[in-house]
Amino acid sequence: MAPLLSDAMNVIRKYAPNFYPKMGIILGSGLSSLAEQLVDPITIPYQAIPGLTTGGVAGHASLMVLGHLNGIPVVCLKGRIHLYEGVPYDPVRMLIRIVKQLGAHTLIVTGAAGSLREDVGPGELMMINDHINFHPGNPLAGPNDESVGPRFVGMENAYDVALSETMTKVAERLNIPLPAGVYFSVLGPSFETPAEIRAYRILGADAIGMSVVPEVIIARHCGLHVVGVAAITNLAAGMSSEKITHDGTLHFGELAARKLVKLIPAFIKEVGPELVT
Repeated sequence: MAPLLSDAMNVIRKYAPNFYPKMGIILGSGLSSLAEQLVDPITIPYQAIPGLTTGGVAGHASLMVLGHLNGIPVVCLKGRIHLYEGVPYDPVRMLIRIVKQLGAHTLIVTGAAGSLREDVGPGELMMINDHINFHPGNPLAGPNDESVGPRFVGMENAYDVALSETMTKVAERLNIPLPAGVYFSVLGPSFETPAEIRAYRILGADAIGMSVVPEVIIARHCGLHVVGVAAITNLAAGMSSEKITHDGTLHFGELAARKLVKLIPAFIKEVGPELVT
């Protein structure tokens, strides 16, 4: 284990010496209410963990919350670290690798996103079945730690097919629409221009956001299985007369969260027992 990761784990184990989550959940903008469902929660501020930084974006609390959801031990990342805040990839890598080091097998990634499809509007959910990375660089660039993962990692199954199929079946059972699409990741923090959106649609994008993809790349590198759901907060630039704002992101993120707080616990109940045996 790398020294800094070891230091982080030592701190976390002081808070939760005998807690071994089987799933990690990243909660995006406006989606933090899911963490309130955890039973017997243990809350750790990011700033208390070596190697992490505290984000300054509204809707992101920068808290690690450990607890049980439908009887399954999970770790919720209540707020994420964004590159557009001027931080390097280091704390993002640290955050995801902590989830793996704690004992998790699966990472559920959520995030607010704009829709490039007129049939999927604000307040809806979209299953992420692939992505296009327009973030600068790659979080795996630089020296590789073989104890964490291989130098080269395939991304053909970045979003686990079996887990995604299960999530879709659970959504159908709950009567929650869950169309699938490709997530297009950009740096931000400026929103896209209409011309950029037209270009990204040609490239195959169905949803667009400023996170998710770096985390998924890091997760796959360290062996976590990933399932992703985007919370649609707006139609992308040029697709409607509505002005795109972060306040709107939080508002429609909350509407989407009402569906996620039903979907994710039901999904965990479905697949969780397989992970704890």
